[in-house]
Amino acid sequence: MVNSWLTVIVITSFWAFVGMICPFFVPKSSERGIIQTMLVLTAVCCYLFWLCTFLMQMNPLFGPELEGKVINTILCQWEDQCNSTAA
Repeated sequence: MVNSWLTVIVITSFWAFVGMICPFFVPKSSERGIIQTMLVLTAVCCYLFWLCTFLMQMNPLFGPELEGKVINTILCQWEDQCNSTAA
């Protein structure tokens, strides 16, 4: 659980830097306002996309639906825990 919070803090810090700090360092020109707006909108959209994806993977609404035969086959192949007594 600590790793997930660390990930959220790092990614949030990065996009906060891009969206809140970087616009102040845009050189003065006729397009300065547009570039600042692009930086802020890019940071917001990318952060929201990442956050939604991350939260869906942390707590999925549903998992894989496997039949018992498939589960036994996977266990037999991957972990050598065969339920059958075949010699």
